[in-house]
Amino acid sequence: MKTSPRLIAFHLPQFHPTPENDEWWGKGFTEWTNVAKAKRLYPDHYQPHVPADLGFYDLRLPEARHAQAELAREYGIEGFCYYHYWFGDGRRMLERPVNEILASGEPDFPFCLCWANHSWNNIWQGTADRTLIEQTYPGLEDHRLHFEWLLKAFKDRRYITVDDKPLFLIYSPTDIPELPNVILFWRELAKQAGLAGLYLVGVNYRHRQDWNPISVGLDASTWQPLPPKDGHIPPRYRLRRLLNRIFLGKKSSLTVYDYADTIEQLTRKSPPNFPDYPTVLPNWDNTPRSGENGLVLHGSTPELFGRVLRRGLSLISDNEPEHQIVFIKAWNEWAEGNYLEPDQFHGHGYLNVVRQELSRFRSEYNI
Repeated sequence: MKTSPRLIAFHLPQFHPTPENDEWWGKGFTEWTNVAKAKRLYPDHYQPHVPADLGFYDLRLPEARHAQAELAREYGIEGFCYYHYWFGDGRRMLERPVNEILASGEPDFPFCLCWANHSWNNIWQGTADRTLIEQTYPGLEDHRLHFEWLLKAFKDRRYITVDDKPLFLIYSPTDIPELPNVILFWRELAKQAGLAGLYLVGVNYRHRQDWNPISVGLDASTWQPLPPKDGHIPPRYRLRRLLNRIFLGKKSSLTVYDYADTIEQLTRKSPPNFPDYPTVLPNWDNTPRSGENGLVLHGSTPELFGRVLRRGLSLISDNEPEHQIVFIKAWNEWAEGNYLEPDQFHGHGYLNVVRQELSRFRSEYNI
C-alpha cells in the first residue's frame, strides 16, 4: 500500500547460514556472529549492540520475516528494499529469504530489490585483502537471464512501483560495462513482458553530489552519505588513538566522528536539478566487522536522527506524492551499527521518531 511520504528501508537478508559463509567463516556464521562478539574500543563506545523485541532472529523462519514486516508497518515504513546479489552467470547469494517470500506470498508487505553489484572480500575479518566472490558482467545474455529472474519479483503484487513501474535500485551502476545499452535492453525486455516499464534508481554512494543519473539512462538516484575517512576527527578521539598506539601497541586506524557534528553532511542542502531521493542514516558503527579499522558515528540518538529524517523529508516535499520517497539505511544492518530495529539501549526510539516525523510532515503539508 502506497503512502505519502514513502519511507523505504534497506534490508540485509544475511541473517541465516549459507554453505559459503560456513566455508569462509566457520559453521553457522551469520551477521550475528560479529555483532555478538563486538567490544568497546574506547571508554564511551556503545558496544555490543543487542537486539530487543526481535532477538537474534534467523531469516529462514517465516515467523521472523512476519515479525519484521509487522513492526515496520506499525511505524509507517512502506516497504523493504532487499539487497539482491547476482554475481554473473546466474550465481546468487543470500537468496533464500527473498525466494521464500516470493514462493509463499508472505509476509503481505511491500518490497523492492537493490542489486548489490559488488565483489565480496574478507572485510568481516577486519581487513579487505582477499576476494571471496568477484562481481562479473558476462554480457547481454547474462543480463537477460538476470532480468528473467527479476521478472518473477517485478510481477509480484507486493512489489513496490513508481508510476506503475517496478522500482529497482542498482548499488554501483557505473561499474556495469556499457550501462546505457544494458538499461535500454532491460527496458525493452520489460515492455515485451507486459510491464509499464522500469523505474531504475542508481545508488550514489561515492559522494558525487553532481552525478546525474539521467546521463546514463537511469530514472533517478539516491545519495548515500558517509563521512570520508580523512575528514575531521574530534581531538579527544585522535588523542585516544595515539595513546592506544603508544601504550597498548594498538596500530589503530579507527575513525570516530560525533554524529551531531556530521548532521549537515548526512543530507543534501537542497534538491539537485535531477530526480534524487535522500537516503538517511540513523547511525553507523562498523567496528563489529572492521575492528580498529572501523568508522564510528558516535553519539547517535533517536532525537538527532529525527533532525536528519526531517531534512530528508523536506528535500522531497515538492515532489508529486508518488515520488515523495526517502530511503532509510537501514532496517537491520547490525554489524554496521546501522538499523531501525529495537535494541536493548534505545528500545523503539528510532522507530518512534520515524512515526513522529511522518506525522509532522503530513500535518505540515496537509496530507
